[in-house]
Amino acid sequence: MSEEQIANNAASAESGSAVELEEDFASLLEKSVASERLQPGQKTKAQVVSISGDLVYIDLGGKSEGVIDLAEFMDESGAPCVSVGDEIEAFFVNVQDGIRKLTTLVNGYSAVTLNVIRDAFDAGIAVSGEVRREVKGGFEVSIGGVRCFCPFSQIDLKGGREGGLYLGRTFPFRVIEFENNGRNVIVSRRVILDAERKERIVQLKQSLSVGMDVEGTIRSVQNFGAFVDLGGIEGLIPASELSWDRAARPQDLLTEGQKVNVRIISLDWDRNRLALSLKASQPDPWTGVADRFTVDGRVTGVIVRLVPFGAFVRLEPGVEGLIHISNLGAGRRINHPKEVVEAGQQIEVYVLDVDPVKRKISLSVQPKPKPQAVVLPAVGEVFDGTVEKVMPYGVFVKLPGGLSGLVPNAEMGTPIGTDHKKQFVPGAEMKVAVIDVDKAAAKVRLSRKAVMDKVVEEEVTQYRESVKTAMGEPSSSSSLGSLGDILRAKMEEKAQAGS
Repeated sequence: MSEEQIANNAASAESGSAVELEEDFASLLEKSVASERLQPGQKTKAQVVSISGDLVYIDLGGKSEGVIDLAEFMDESGAPCVSVGDEIEAFFVNVQDGIRKLTTLVNGYSAVTLNVIRDAFDAGIAVSGEVRREVKGGFEVSIGGVRCFCPFSQIDLKGGREGGLYLGRTFPFRVIEFENNGRNVIVSRRVILDAERKERIVQLKQSLSVGMDVEGTIRSVQNFGAFVDLGGIEGLIPASELSWDRAARPQDLLTEGQKVNVRIISLDWDRNRLALSLKASQPDPWTGVADRFTVDGRVTGVIVRLVPFGAFVRLEPGVEGLIHISNLGAGRRINHPKEVVEAGQQIEVYVLDVDPVKRKISLSVQPKPKPQAVVLPAVGEVFDGTVEKVMPYGVFVKLPGGLSGLVPNAEMGTPIGTDHKKQFVPGAEMKVAVIDVDKAAAKVRLSRKAVMDKVVEEEVTQYRESVKTAMGEPSSSSSLGSLGDILRAKMEEKAQAGS
């Protein structure tokens, strides 16, 4: 090997050693900084490095160590259940005389002293306790043999006076008061549950969105809907969103504790209100409704409610139709649907119309009458009609056969300003002529003036013909001068008869 290669290898080795030393230093520094940043109640994982006297020493990184009371690791026989090299999870309490104090109480170790409980109070960490019995105002809780007190209001988020739900069970508690050297220790489970709930709410706010389907648990059922626990936050399913069947009662659909899949339809984080829908996650019964209920078809349903303008009929769950009051009397006039039907009654009806978009079905107790062909009159025909109604713009006249037509004011043949309502009352006869026909719209335009002009023209024609016959002038084109001669001759005859 050449001198140059030897030199290069030596330099490389020195460089590698420097890198390793740099990495080790960085690692130690990081561990040291991490240990210095421990906050009361902070959780850490560390290895047991030694056990001496009543203390268990753990490695916190770098040259930093922490201690835990050996009493926390004693089994029922009083023997320690921890060894050097074990990796444990502990919670930082505080620094006493320059030594970092930690505890594992949150994991349920049972050997506890008042000093340990005071440390847990100072650090604000949870301890495990068993609810032993119900006492005045709350429960007696045993934390490693130390008697503590938990008020009713602090055992749960909503308080709890049902001792049977808690007695004999072990829960994590937070020490909220430590007085008189441990003679008065008050603990709370509620503060832990509340902190967990707030954390879940933060997570839910980040994950939930309108239109999302989520699973929840029915907390309570009311007449106006049902409250659902979504795992830390509650939402309401309004009664209208429980089922497509509007007649269904909330109590008949849901029970407390039932698991449901619901859809989020609105979110209001300012007021922590969530509106949910159960029916939105179910098939829409109006899909394909036009195929199931055809026009002119006959169906059976149940009357679910009466209103002044008709009766609603449930044809199937989630699908209702309306019998309008005009289609309910079977040909006779009624003032209210209750005169002929009642809620809960089963009824056979005919389908008049189906509108899936508007979710409307029109029904009738009688089949829809078949439309009759309308025979329109020809222009120029004259009819004896009847005044139907008078409007500001003209008069409607009913013609023989049931067809109606309009006589505009300009075709009435009356002086300008005539009050047609006083002169032509409904039911009065009126002779009219057809002046226009709209076949597409089946509308007829009429004229009274045209009839009056035609009558005058016919009378003049007849008079002229009679005069011509009397004068022996068969010509049909006599002038007005001939008519004057006739009148003068008539006057002379009258004068001679009087002399």
